[in-house]
Amino acid sequence: MIEHWGEIAALITAVFWTVTALAFEAAGKKIGSLVLNLLRLILGFFFLSFFTLFYRGYFFPVDATAEAWFYLLISGLIGFVIGDLCLFRAFILIGARVSMLIMSLTPPITALISWIILGETLTPQNWLGMIVTMAGISMVVLKKADRSVHKGMFNRIQIGFPLIGILLAFAGAVGQGTGLVLSKFGMQDYDAFAASQIRILAGIFGFVLIFSFLRRWRDVVLAFTFRKAMLQMSLGAFFGPFLGVSFSLIAVKYASAGVAATLMSIVPVLIIAPSAVFLKEKVTLKEIIGAVIAVGGVALFFL
Repeated sequence: MIEHWGEIAALITAVFWTVTALAFEAAGKKIGSLVLNLLRLILGFFFLSFFTLFYRGYFFPVDATAEAWFYLLISGLIGFVIGDLCLFRAFILIGARVSMLIMSLTPPITALISWIILGETLTPQNWLGMIVTMAGISMVVLKKADRSVHKGMFNRIQIGFPLIGILLAFAGAVGQGTGLVLSKFGMQDYDAFAASQIRILAGIFGFVLIFSFLRRWRDVVLAFTFRKAMLQMSLGAFFGPFLGVSFSLIAVKYASAGVAATLMSIVPVLIIAPSAVFLKEKVTLKEIIGAVIAVGGVALFFL
C-alpha cells in the first residue's frame, strides 16, 4: 500500500474536497463566492500554521528556498486566485453540474503540462484509467435537456449555457492543472503542509488586491453577521485549504501529476451519496452506473 501513497493521498483529497464543496455551497449562498474565497484561505492558513508549528516547529515557512517560494507563489496565484475565481463564477453562470463536468478536463490538461514542464510519462494503463474515470464522471454530471425544446444531441448539450460560463470553467481547469504542476516543480522534497502555506499566502495576497481594487471590504465585514455561514465556511476551510490542499500536494509529490489530478477529479461522483442523504436529492440509475464506472477507472491505477 505504501508504494501507492501518492494515489491514496489523491483519493483522500477527493473525499476532503467533497465535504468542502457541500460546506462552501451552503456558505456561499449567504455571503457570496468572492468573500468566501478570501475568508476560507485566511482561516485555512491559520489552520496550517498552527499545525506546522507543532509538526515542524515553524509557524511560518521560513526554511523554504527562494526557488520554492517563487514557484509555489506562482502556483498559488494561478490555482487559488485565477482558477478558483473563474470556477466559482462559473458555478453561478452555468451551475455546478456543468462546471464540474468541464473541470474533469483537468487531468489531461495536467498531464499535458507535466509532459511539457516536468517531462513526465504516462503508461497506456494510466491513460485508460483517466479515460474510464472521466467517462464515469461525465455520466454523472451530464443531463439530457427537454427534447421538445432542443433537437439533436449537440444542441441538447450546448444550448442554454452562456459561453462565458463555459470558458470560465475551462479556465478553472487550466488553473488547477497548472497550479498542480508548478507545485510539484517548486516543492521537490519540501514539506507539503509548509508548501501549502506558501500557496495560500499567494492566494490571500491576490484576493486582497481584488477586494481593494473593487472596494468590497464592507462585504467581508457583513459576512461575519451570518453565524451559520461562518461555521460552514470554517468546516470547508478545515477540509479544503488545510487538509485538502495539503493532501493534494502529497499526492502530486508521490504520484505523477496527471494520475493524481485524475483521482482527485472524482469529487462529482463522491458527492452523490451525501447529496442524497443530507440534501434529499434524487439519485438516478444513470448516476449510480456512472459512479461504478468512475470507480473502475480509479481501480485501473492499482492493477
